[in-house]
Amino acid sequence: MATVIAYLRVSTDKQTLENQRSEIRRFENNHKIKVDKWVEEITSGKVKDCDRKLGLALKRLKKGDTLIVCELSRLSRTLLDIMSIMRTLLERGVTLYSVKENFCLADNISSKVILFAFGLAAEIERDLISLRTKEALACRKEQGIVLGHKAGVCPKMELLKYNKDDILRQLDEGSTIGRLCEEYRVSRGTMSKFLKESALR
Repeated sequence: MATVIAYLRVSTDKQTLENQRSEIRRFENNHKIKVDKWVEEITSGKVKDCDRKLGLALKRLKKGDTLIVCELSRLSRTLLDIMSIMRTLLERGVTLYSVKENFCLADNISSKVILFAFGLAAEIERDLISLRTKEALACRKEQGIVLGHKAGVCPKMELLKYNKDDILRQLDEGSTIGRLCEEYRVSRGTMSKFLKESALR
């Protein structure tokens, strides 16, 4: 039997879930849909979905099930993460409703076009990271700095050092090590070594 899950999230305990619950209740009545399970949590949307209750709910969803949110930003604060979640739902055959945006992601042509756009956006994001690195290397070359690395020097570690401020900022905002490893395409071992060295400085 198909399951309908409603997901509600606020960032701090100073906020209330009642407005989201009311919006979804109205959606239930208007669309003759009954929510089987309410998943509620208080956490930053910048925290990776696998580290939230949302992650467990997503794992339980199967083909024919439905996920309802008040708005897409409840899934995550970052566009790439929202894209990733929506792509997973679409590939699994799960319908997603976003109440405020009056949006439905389902098994149709429009949704498949959106999925293609999501993949393109993710590729662009990866290319931008690569471009920033290449521009930094070109700048160092113009300054007369010898490029390349000595024996024992890890290029990926150098990449992390160059992006140190951004990495530490993301960690402060709740990003996970796994998410950062995926973004910078490094192993957990390299990332852990980098963070350990950064903490000593």
